[in-house]
Amino acid sequence: MVVLSRIYTRTGDSGTTALGSGERRRKDDLRIEAYGTIDEANAMIGLARVTTAIEPSWARVDAMLLCAQNDLFDLGADLCMPPRDEGRGGEPLRIVQAQVDRIERKIDELNAELEPLHSFVLPGGCAAAAALHMARTVTRRAERIIVALAATPGEHVGEPVLKYVNRLSDFLFVAARYINRKGAGDVLWVPGQNR
Repeated sequence: MVVLSRIYTRTGDSGTTALGSGERRRKDDLRIEAYGTIDEANAMIGLARVTTAIEPSWARVDAMLLCAQNDLFDLGADLCMPPRDEGRGGEPLRIVQAQVDRIERKIDELNAELEPLHSFVLPGGCAAAAALHMARTVTRRAERIIVALAATPGEHVGEPVLKYVNRLSDFLFVAARYINRKGAGDVLWVPGQNR
């Protein structure tokens, strides 16, 4: 259980923050940047849910988005506790393959109802789809940062973390298309249209 009795602690005033183990790192550290960007993606999904939660026909997608938001908190917890710090304060929370498998099933479930694409999709359509595309791009940025973190000597990122973030961006793309009247409202790229 998480208990927050004070919101400000002043411990970050020097430009450092604590990992889950208590180790202090600069706020521009790649690991901090990774889980900070995951938090940003989660906030963008929350913004999309402002719209998906009020449209009854999108309740299914909204429930999937809520599940993804919870997974992203798990993922942030995973990233804030490097494996070398395991054992300090109990068993750390880790993203597991079952979470990756579940999001793959959700992608397949929504995608089965969509027409195949014959062009790239421009981010847009309705407001909810545009917000999901924004969440997708933030998720892709998080993925790039996590890949860089995993390639950094002395750092480790679990394989399920990398898989989950990759699938999440795919899920957000498919969810945006589904929200756009099952793809009928997609805005398609027309190569060279404005030449």
